[in-house]
Parts: sequence; C-alpha cells; structure tokens
Amino acid sequence: MKSKLHAVLAIGIVGLSSCDKYDHFFPKPHDKPVEYPSVAEATNPKILATINGVNLYNGGFGSSMAQDPSDKSIFYLLTDRGPNVVGTIANSIVLATPDFHPQIGKFKLKGNRLTLESIIVLKNKHGIELNGLPNPAGAGATGETAYTINGSILPSSEEGVDSEGLTFAPDGSFWISDEYGPHIIHFDKAGRTIERINPFSSGSRKLPLVLARRRPNRGMEGLTITPDGKTLVGIMQFPLYNPSAAAIQGSLAIRILVFDIASGSSKQYVYLMENPNLQAVSEIVAINKNTFLVLERGSEFGTESNRQSIIKRIYKISLEGATNISDPANSASGKLFAGKTVEELKDAAGLAANGIVPVTKTLVVDLLKTIDPVYPHDKAEGLAIINSKMIAVCNDDDFGITGSNGVYQQKILPATNSVDANRIYFIRLDTPLY
Repeated sequence: MKSKLHAVLAIGIVGLSSCDKYDHFFPKPHDKPVEYPSVAEATNPKILATINGVNLYNGGFGSSMAQDPSDKSIFYLLTDRGPNVVGTIANSIVLATPDFHPQIGKFKLKGNRLTLESIIVLKNKHGIELNGLPNPAGAGATGETAYTINGSILPSSEEGVDSEGLTFAPDGSFWISDEYGPHIIHFDKAGRTIERINPFSSGSRKLPLVLARRRPNRGMEGLTITPDGKTLVGIMQFPLYNPSAAAIQGSLAIRILVFDIASGSSKQYVYLMENPNLQAVSEIVAINKNTFLVLERGSEFGTESNRQSIIKRIYKISLEGATNISDPANSASGKLFAGKTVEELKDAAGLAANGIVPVTKTLVVDLLKTIDPVYPHDKAEGLAIINSKMIAVCNDDDFGITGSNGVYQQKILPATNSVDANRIYFIRLDTPLY
C-alpha cells in the first residue's frame, strides 16, 4: 500500500538522529537542528539583462541541489547553460547572454528565505571559466546551433557545458553531469576541472558510447554518489535516440549509469518512465548503494485544475535484481536484444520478452497532491534527502524567462500570477525512507 504523505504546513524543528543512515561519509556530532519551513524562496535575484522589457534573472539556479554536509542550513543550487529559448529553425536556441558562465550558488536558509551567499563559477583545468555554448562535433555535439538575439550564429565550444546534475564527494570536491556529451565532470572546491569524462574521452576512462545518442537537451539530467563515496550513479532524462528518434517513438526505457570512480568501469540498468510524453527524469539521489530516489515530471505548470492529471512525482527505486544491460563491446547502439536496442523494446512487455528486468519503482511523493495549495512550477529539478523523514525539492526557474521562435517572454506561474523564482519545498514523509 502506498503511504500517505503531506507537506510540512508549518515551520518545525527537524534534527538528524544518530540512526539516520543516509548521511553518507559525513560526520554528524556537531550538526545543529535546523528549522525547515514548508517552502523557502530565493531573495532579490540580480537582473542579468532586459530584453524588450523582459527581465532575465540570476536566478537560474535549481537544475540540481545538494545540502551542505557540515551546515544543514546551506544548500548549493546549480544553474544550467544560461538563459535561452528555442529558435526559429529546427534544433536551434537563442542565447541572450552567451557570456554567461554555469555556476553553483551557495544559499543560506533563514526562516522561509534563501539568501545567496556566494557563487562558484565552473572552470576548466586552467582556471578559465566554462560557458554554455554547444559542443563541436566529436566533443559532445548535439546538433544544436546557438544564435544571439540579433540572429548571429555563435561558435561552438569544447568548454561548453549544460550542467544539470550535482553531487558532492567526501573530500569536498564535486561532480556535475550535463546534457551535451553527456559529460561527467569532476571539480575541485573552487570549481576548477579535475577530470572530464564522456563517451569519447581520450584514455581508458570513458562513458559508454551509446550515451552519445542522447536526445538533444535530454542528456544526463541527474547524478548522485553512493554513501561510501565510491560510485557515481547518473540517469538520462529521456530514452536515447537509439538508433533514431523515429525508431523509439513511444519508448519508456531510460538508462541508469553506475560508474565506479576508481576503476572507470560501469554498468547500465533500465528505468521505465510513466508515459512517453514527459520531460521525464529530472534527478536521482542515493539512499544507499542500491536504493535511490528519482524525480520524474511533465512540462506543465501545476494548477488547482490539473493537479490530479499531470505528473511531478518522486519514486524510490532499487537496482537489486535488475538486469545489467551493458555492452562489453561498447558499440554505438549498446547491447542488442533480438537485433533491437533497449530503447526499441520500449516497455515492460518488450523488456520481459527479452529477459530484461528493469529497476523497481515505488511512489513516495506526488508533488501535485502533496504541496498545499498546489505545486505551481513546471520544472521540479533538484532533490535532496534531509533525513529519513524529510526530503527537499527545488525548481529551475529558467532565469525568470520562457519563449519560443527566438522571442523572450517573462515566465509567469499561472497558479500565482507571479514570475517564477527559485524555491525549495521541504516535504515531511509519514513513512521513513530507511
């Protein structure tokens, strides 16, 4: 039976007990109880630019989230590649601020407010700031072409990253995954690149080649580290275009990557999303080495009228008993089953007919039915485990903008009639996670 859950409706003091197994490798003797409100909002984001009366805010945090291991009132929120809207031609984007540098914001929780204390700008090995430009061919290209708001074509860049997943290592360094390559990048505490791993890396440490068939703008959306600090677990946002977009129409099969940090070896498993029309998976976070929370969502704004019909849910999944679908030959299509790719098998029946067991999933939270009065955002993207009885969810506010055909518009939430802003929702669970 699915347990009943509800949002925290009033501020309550939530401490971490000595039996909370989730706290990874981080010590807890000096943890102080923190007051977690039902929701906290970022205050006074600066204006990056104004385009035809539309303000672009920074803002833009919330693609992923991690709680500080030593100060539970601190949250690190990640931006993506920068403010952008879909262009007028296929597979094009319009970047209003092409000089934007993907970054991590350090936020302090004070009552029901999030105060930005500092920023970590992501940099390459030489300390040069990364950018959000699409990668060139052979280095992570998705086929996207970026334009300025004046219609000029922007160059591609090997230093481009569309950052989406964030997780911290025991030594205070951090790992980020992205929607280009996909890349998994290891950064030191100051944001300088230590290592960049992808399907076409030089040397032996590579991601499986099949992951390069990610749908454009649907790369490795979530990334976490296991409690022992030894293994990265990433999840793709959407079924790969494997072998093509047409061939996988209606597919529910999303790949999970398990990557051993020391050896560089990896395994892959199948996660089945709820329906093929979703934006799909936004985040993954580890409970233990085999059990995780996954955030799955559609692209609609939440309103009172649609809260029963749209999907913004958090599932508990387990890798135990699931089939490792890795390809020992590391071919471009991955391991084939009866001549078909995993994505072509499409659903539970197709997988079962080929002896593949997907990961198990159990509903933990339905955001639309849990948040009171309603979860108003379209993009629930960040997820953190506060303790066994509380989780936190943040939204990507898209720098306060939306738009299409190269036209920027202010991003207004229908449920509140206000500009979208970065928020963290704290949700208390009736049934403990562990």
